Amino acid sequence: MPDPALLGKSEVLVAATDRPRLDGRFWRELWAYREAFRVLVMRSIRVRYKQTAVGVAWVVLRPVLLVAVLTVVFGFLAGLRGQGPIPYTLLVLSGVLGWQFFASALAEAANSLVANAQIIGKVYCPRVLFPASVLASALIDLVVTLPLMIPLMLWYDYLPGWSLLALPFALLLLATITLGFGLWAAALNVRYRDFAILIPFALQIGFFASPVAYPLSVIPSTWQWLYQLNPMVGVLEFLRWCLLGGEAASNLPAVLAWSVLFAGVQLASGLYYFHRVERDFADIV
Repeated sequence: MPDPALLGKSEVLVAATDRPRLDGRFWRELWAYREAFRVLVMRSIRVRYKQTAVGVAWVVLRPVLLVAVLTVVFGFLAGLRGQGPIPYTLLVLSGVLGWQFFASALAEAANSLVANAQIIGKVYCPRVLFPASVLASALIDLVVTLPLMIPLMLWYDYLPGWSLLALPFALLLLATITLGFGLWAAALNVRYRDFAILIPFALQIGFFASPVAYPLSVIPSTWQWLYQLNPMVGVLEFLRWCLLGGEAASNLPAVLAWSVLFAGVQLASGLYYFHRVERDFADIV
């Protein structure tokens, strides 16, 4: 497999080859295109903030502004402040950081193949690099914004405990479930452009159906089992526990186990379906 050659600063050119199966050859091909992946990640970051007045400052401004609005609406008007040992603003920020990564990465991954139709139609590289590069660029944004927790923790005199050591596992779980959804969304959006409309709507519902602006404890016990079928519940609660510590919900291990199982199945099935239909992408997009 030849190494990728770069066209200008953003495109990838490689002689077309037959598509490898999902075996060792497939993973070796991905490794061979690692430089192409790096270029696509940097390209995704540049395109996202191109011709914006404040540029990459939006990485910080978006969560800050959303947390401010949620604190007023849910914290003061809905009376959710003071319902636990964790300051409400910290609780919301931890949820917003995780959800914004998931929502922005999923929305961009869904459109990644359509947006790169010219590249896909002319040159060859593993198509999975397009949604994966979008996720990687969103993950960089998340890592940049995580330190926002520090000044708030100092302000509230609230420091995390040993649970912070589990943060890499929470980020891995978040990235896994996002990539799984992203692969499905990207492949389906090529065939059915309705997904470009459906996904933002589904994300709006998911925002309120997930513990972003409120703790898991506000859900009535009789509805907890149904609520926790949402796999993002375990993901966000685990991320929140890693960042803020405190006493975890008694059912967090069970909720987390379901989220881990769902994320694994979602990623495996998404990769399989994406790989099965990608041979037709160039003809459809």
